[in-house]
Amino acid sequence: MQRTVGIAIGCLLGLGLAVSGVLQIEVQDESSRAYGHPLPNLTPQQEALFARGDAAFNAVFVRAGRLNPGLGPRFNNTSCAGCHVGDGRGLPIFGDIAKHSQGLLRVSLPGGQPVPGVGFQFRDQAVLGFEPDGTLRVEWEEILGQYGDGTPYRLRKPKVTVTLANGKPLPAQVQTSLRVAPPSFGRGWLEAIPQAEILAQADPNDQDHDGISGRPNWVKDHRGKTRLGRFGLKANTADLLEQTAAAYLNDMGMGNPVFPDENGRVEISQQTLDIAVFYTQTLAVPARRNLSDPQVRQGEALFAQMGCSSCHTPRFVTGNDHPIAALRNQEIHPYSDLLLHDMGKGLADGRPDGEASGQEWRTPPLWGIGLTRTVLGGDEAYLHDGRARTLEEAILWHGGEAEAAKAAFRTAPTDFRAALLAFLKSL
Repeated sequence: MQRTVGIAIGCLLGLGLAVSGVLQIEVQDESSRAYGHPLPNLTPQQEALFARGDAAFNAVFVRAGRLNPGLGPRFNNTSCAGCHVGDGRGLPIFGDIAKHSQGLLRVSLPGGQPVPGVGFQFRDQAVLGFEPDGTLRVEWEEILGQYGDGTPYRLRKPKVTVTLANGKPLPAQVQTSLRVAPPSFGRGWLEAIPQAEILAQADPNDQDHDGISGRPNWVKDHRGKTRLGRFGLKANTADLLEQTAAAYLNDMGMGNPVFPDENGRVEISQQTLDIAVFYTQTLAVPARRNLSDPQVRQGEALFAQMGCSSCHTPRFVTGNDHPIAALRNQEIHPYSDLLLHDMGKGLADGRPDGEASGQEWRTPPLWGIGLTRTVLGGDEAYLHDGRARTLEEAILWHGGEAEAAKAAFRTAPTDFRAALLAFLKSL
């Protein structure tokens, strides 16, 4: 398949002047491989490193052997790609077939303490000779609702049942959060946004009285330094090195130089870790589609009018100091402010993470979201636990700070709702 590249000059909003040196570089691909391309402005040497990272991302690990050893002993999946389908998002758990999904369960005790014998993540698989933490079963409860014009809709929410390896239920004081893997692409650009630009979007005390009070999640990195959280569903990780290292440890049970296992073992070398990090840093974003479609243009206007863009910030410009030159001085359109927002009781998991409360979530980027169904082979799953089967359902679950925007969508005329969805599917 031939890959083409789109390059557009960014302009200063309202002034019509080109920003010197600022380019938006995206990949033109609407196929099931849309999320898996490298940044088009990499050097030949970096393209070769990306290819090695692609191999590392797709490597299937085993407990012992000459090729890819070190798995487990307890784990959730055997590869990075096993959770991030086509470098995108995962699908949720149905029934007790967790091993065939991209879902997992985060756990902790009040105060952010690990669960004895389990840690911070429930691992429902194990290598031969070991027992998993237990079994995980997810059932889905349907909830009925109506649009303002009387059109019915159905939502669903998960009911999780956990049985420990000893046959007992999870103690009642354990806080849990059901998750599915978020998309992998575009993360390098998010890492390259200047911290000051993210903090400039914050309004923790809602001083402008618009009902939106996004705030940063300040987290401790593996060296104990307090930093701005950017990654993770609750912005609990500061950079892609830590996020990748944590995934190796928690998802695959593989100790590494950043996060050794509980016995201090390191099963992933620094070189392998660095290659995997580079891969996630340099995954490109697919270009928008149907920009001239009148319905898409109407939907984009409605996106702003309904208040969606108050959290889903359309535009940033990356800084000039990222180690990877291809990420510097780029105009990007992630549709996220990377801040925490109270999304109401309906979406609450009740599990704090760093400074994030049990009702707060980081605004997820929307770029590339219109190709979800294509990449997942006909399926869709949105929100932190994959409960939303369509973009409509994802919107209708919004609450808290997003309650007014959700209400505007729910009560809008049918053609307005269709236009907003057409815009989202163009991203």
